Amino acid sequence: MEVKVAKTAGFCFGVKRAVEKAYEVAEKEQKDVYTYGPIIHNEEVVNDLAQKGVHVIETEEDLKKLQNGIVVIRSHGVPKKIYSLLEEKEIEYVDVTCPFVLKIHRIVERESKAGRHIVIIGNEAHPEVEGIRGWCEGESTVIKTKEQAEKFLESPPEKVCIVSQTTFNYKNFQELVEILAKKRYDKLVLNTICNATSERQAEAAEIAKTVDAMVVIGGRHSSNTQKLYEICSGECKNTYYIQTLADLDSDSFQSIQCVGITAGASTPNKIIEEVSKHVRIKF
Repeated sequence: MEVKVAKTAGFCFGVKRAVEKAYEVAEKEQKDVYTYGPIIHNEEVVNDLAQKGVHVIETEEDLKKLQNGIVVIRSHGVPKKIYSLLEEKEIEYVDVTCPFVLKIHRIVERESKAGRHIVIIGNEAHPEVEGIRGWCEGESTVIKTKEQAEKFLESPPEKVCIVSQTTFNYKNFQELVEILAKKRYDKLVLNTICNATSERQAEAAEIAKTVDAMVVIGGRHSSNTQKLYEICSGECKNTYYIQTLADLDSDSFQSIQCVGITAGASTPNKIIEEVSKHVRIKF
């Protein structure tokens, strides 16, 4: 069987940096170590860090109860008020927010102060988007669908700044911007999708077009992995979404001649290698 593994599969720069820093802090610090939200959307990594004593704080209320320790701020970023709370309680923290996400924080803070209504194209429930909204000085709107974009146009604000979640599907971003551009109003559009995300999505689509089956590896809560699955499914009907090798259904590959493999930005190389090696040996 021929196996095509995407060159862009796995940890991106921001995730690699965040994970390495979390392990470094866990090994070096004598005090308790916490992350505000999972460091990345990968259960394998989060569970491994937990075994090394890194605890996950899920809510602002839990953060308020901390008396000591050190907090690692997740790669997805957090609202501005979290920094204020940490400083107010004099809790030491290490910020491993992805640089591309930090750039969006600066943009929305600046543009909202200038009087622009911030439109974030992305998933409202995603922690990255929650963090971005937390840096807006004024009103903000999150748009994910064409219907939401059309509704926004019914009475758009006079001045708008449009940004995107870093892991959003670029094609969908373009389609939504086209809708939002239908009416005349002062709009500033900034494509803040991470370059690594765009490259990963483009490569996954190209591979999916040429194989009999496509395997997408990543955490169930990983937004960028979900986008990869959607893209690959559109190009290859036999597309499978797995978290680890244990999720792979061997029966599905019995008559497959060529399989493609890609993975989200939060997927460790170890898991990608395990899956690709298994496919090569077994089939």
